[in-house]
Parts: sequence; C-alpha cells; structure tokens
Amino acid sequence: MRLASRVAVLTGAGISAESGVPTFRASEGLWRNFRAEDLATAEAFHRDPALVWTWYNWRRETIAACRPNLGHYALAELEKQKPGLTLVTQNVDGLHNRAGSQRVLKIHGDIWWVLCLACNRITTDLRVPLPEIPPHCSCGGLLRPGVVWFGESLPTATWAQAEAAVSECELLVVAGTSSVVYPAASLAPLARSRGVRVIEINTEETPLSGAAAISLRGPSGELLPLLIESASKD
Repeated sequence: MRLASRVAVLTGAGISAESGVPTFRASEGLWRNFRAEDLATAEAFHRDPALVWTWYNWRRETIAACRPNLGHYALAELEKQKPGLTLVTQNVDGLHNRAGSQRVLKIHGDIWWVLCLACNRITTDLRVPLPEIPPHCSCGGLLRPGVVWFGESLPTATWAQAEAAVSECELLVVAGTSSVVYPAASLAPLARSRGVRVIEINTEETPLSGAAAISLRGPSGELLPLLIESASKD
C-alpha cells in the first residue's frame, strides 16, 4: 500500500451494512411481503411503477438516515494520499461521496439518480420523501431510479473505466463484498491475472479469500482505517 501509486478499490454491500444500510440478502430485504429481487426489475416497474417507487422511496428514506462509517472516511483519506486511486463500488447509496470521495465509479448506479424514460435525462434528486409517487420529469415523462436492475447490463462506459483501472493498478483492495456477484466479481481475478496483489477485507470468508495475497477478517470500518494509517507511516 505504501509503495503503490496506482491503487484500485472495490467495495460492496458489507461496508454500507456497517452504516445500517439494509442489504438485499439480509432479512431486511423483505418489504411488505415482496423480495427485493422481485421489485428491482424492469418488468416489475412496467407492471406497477407506483409500487416500485414506493419501495425505493422507503429505501431512500432509510439510506438518508444512515451516515458514512470510518471505512468510508478512510477511503476518502486514501484518495488524498494516492492521486491515482480509483474507487469502484457496487453500492448505490452515495455514502462514499458523502464521506468525501471524489473519484467513484458506480457500476450499479446511484439511488439518488433519476432517469427520464421520455427524454433520457439523468438528474440527481435528493428529496426525501419524494413529493410525487411515481415521480415525473420536467418534460412530463415518467422517471425511474437511476440504478441497474436485475437482468440489466452495467453502464458500458463506467464498467470499461473499472476494468481499465483494475488492469492498470499496482494494488487492488476488495472490501465488504461477497465476491459472488458478477461481473463485479471478475475484477479481482483480472487483477490477479496481471500479478497484482489483492487485499481482501471481509467479516466472512468468500470465494476470493484463498486467492487474495492478504485476507483480513473483520469489519471494513475497523480494518480500513488501520490499514491506511499503517501505509501512511514512513
């Protein structure tokens, strides 16, 4: 960490769960007898946009009450130390930005973004709660959440940037991700194929643990600050 000038970081749901953000795989993933997997789809939105937006309105309210944890702040500090750092996140909650990170590749989108289905304009809407369900664009078109739903492809340009960052980095840190959700889970093997060392931080063993150069077991909010503090010492 101390010697690497180009560092890439991949974060997943675990780092945000430490801030109280519900995960899809936890018991909180059940909402009004609906599974998240049944609501976060284009088909569900086409059938009942009001229902899907009511769920997203609840999610936005829940996330708005959460705060970045020490893991988020540690990565923001690391960005200051390493101008070549690229932070790739699977999370849509915006907590990295709220902690101060500037260069964030959001491969699954952002829950605070809204996409107009009529004019295709993407804007940020931080209002909680939303005054209208479902919300509409200034052009009159129906808005959808600016996130990647099940069955949809990742944003091409953002994913290309993520792959490029991992291909060019000297160190990859993977924090709070199960390493089972593709294509994000392909980034660590991509780094390893180039001989790049991978540091994993997770509370549990994952499919990446045995292949990582270093696998640290524990919360990101505890281990990331320690790792980055030790790397900043001469």
